Amino acid sequence: MAETSNRHDAWQAGDSYEQYMGRWSRRVAPRFLDWLGAPAGLDWLDVGAGTGALSSEVLARCAPRSLLAIDPSDGFLEKARASLAGERVELRVGDAQALPAEARSRDVVVSGLVLNFVPDKEQALAEMKRVARRGARLGFYVWDYPGGGIEFMRAFWSAAIALDPAALDLGEGRRFPFCTAEGLTELAARAGLRSVECRAIEVPTVFADFEDYWAPFTFGTGPAPGYCASLAPDARERLRARLESSVPRAADGSIPMKARAWALKTTLP
Repeated sequence: MAETSNRHDAWQAGDSYEQYMGRWSRRVAPRFLDWLGAPAGLDWLDVGAGTGALSSEVLARCAPRSLLAIDPSDGFLEKARASLAGERVELRVGDAQALPAEARSRDVVVSGLVLNFVPDKEQALAEMKRVARRGARLGFYVWDYPGGGIEFMRAFWSAAIALDPAALDLGEGRRFPFCTAEGLTELAARAGLRSVECRAIEVPTVFADFEDYWAPFTFGTGPAPGYCASLAPDARERLRARLESSVPRAADGSIPMKARAWALKTTLP
């Protein structure tokens, strides 16, 4: 089940996602945009906008003429509306594989931390190319799942697998093997993207204490929290205890970790 959705995926609750991944994805977005280097006054499209992490930074940093944000989840878009209000912004429910946007209507097309969840990734990239104008910038990024780049997630699955070997097949590293520099470059080539650049983006993920670390895993939004929420209470408590005794601690009781994403960009001919 390398790249298919499984019974533990759940991506509808915007507030739960914010506490689990959104707060960290908001740290990646500005670094990606600085690297993308798009000038002001352009028409943007954010594919898989989620709760608005990338779109919010586009508005704050890039002075777009317009921004169209698309996501399949009503729950995520409802959360995003709180930070994406304004006459330059339009939010639409839509599928990355059939974008609700006109051909050659966007100067910049971006996607943050979503492509691994799209069943037909080449079709999604074909759609991104379709809506892009000549000379448009196209860029996307995904978490480094295979390389264990999200340390708090790697710690969770290591503990889970030690207690339940069947959890091995549920982790994102096993399910999304293409989320590497080589994998993204090969995907781009299959989609007809040329002259691509790929780089790592790393951000700190520091948890105030163990409760700050543990609580988001109990909310059920995402593969790891979905797995955690599916456990019987005694099994969940064993997992909690194993993690509490194994995660790194700073002198003040915080839990310092890091998260790494792989980003790719190109300029279309």
